[in-house]
Amino acid sequence: MSPSTSPLLVRRGAFGAFARAIPLAGLLFVGPLACSSDPDGSSAGSGGSGTATSGGAPASGSVASTTSGAGGATGTGTGGSGGGATTGSGATTSAGEGGATSSTSATSGGSGGGGGAPDPGFQPCPATGPCKVLPLGDSITFGLGFDGGYRVELFRLALQDDHEITFTGTQQKNGPAMVDGVTFPRNHEGISGQTIQQIAGRVPSPALNEMPHIVLLHAGTNDMVQGANGADTRLAALLDELIAEAPDALIVVSNIIPLPLAANAVNTFNATIPAMVEERAAAGAHIVFADQFTGFPTSELGDMVHPNQAGYARMAGVWYEAIEGYLR
Repeated sequence: MSPSTSPLLVRRGAFGAFARAIPLAGLLFVGPLACSSDPDGSSAGSGGSGTATSGGAPASGSVASTTSGAGGATGTGTGGSGGGATTGSGATTSAGEGGATSSTSATSGGSGGGGGAPDPGFQPCPATGPCKVLPLGDSITFGLGFDGGYRVELFRLALQDDHEITFTGTQQKNGPAMVDGVTFPRNHEGISGQTIQQIAGRVPSPALNEMPHIVLLHAGTNDMVQGANGADTRLAALLDELIAEAPDALIVVSNIIPLPLAANAVNTFNATIPAMVEERAAAGAHIVFADQFTGFPTSELGDMVHPNQAGYARMAGVWYEAIEGYLR
């Protein structure tokens, strides 16, 4: 398949059925949790009443205590734009006082959507050997709630289509030893509790120490509760840094999955991302948008912050749709 044809238009229907067939994870995390990891492989947990971050606390181990707004805020998710597929009317999320209860309904046919397709002749992956994929972000990238997170199912999907990929990154390795009889690459660059600015502090080093062919960026969840104002500006700066430091890589940036306790902030932030990606793609950057928000149900959030196994599998399908056309 030519990279100029968005793979999001090809596999959405098949994955929608696939995701619904995956059982919920047996291990669900309830309440605010934290897990920070360091390059030396150590991990530290922290907690605290009222903590509401992706991972619960900054990587330093301090506890960030936040309170969600009161009153059932609602908002509408955005679909893809610019050279890709747009979904239906999106997903509406409501959060009760204190973020204790929530519900999400999706009217679109499933998650997915994209925009800003790069030059049709662009090929980031090598002709031989594995395509190096960098999972970059916070605890959702780390895989809090399901060991290995979305990376497990993403690796399986690539294997099923005879694509050779591996994961890069310097953080604490996690995930299964094997997937479908093949050694699973347990690397990643996800640190619990980190904001966009903190993630940017790892670019170019150590995140790009081993230069990836593809970067998967999901960032901003912690900003929504630690300070949502200016999150779009910080994300734009991070994208520019990645483009400058990894000019030959495909940068895949997503909006963030639902966070019921900060629904309004998430909707406002997510709405800025497709145009942000489109602008950079139009300027010649190798960057595409992946819609991780639309159609994501709260039933697939194990602790109302992090996905459970089914949620991570859903994320894997969206990532795979975005990159499949570039894999060899």
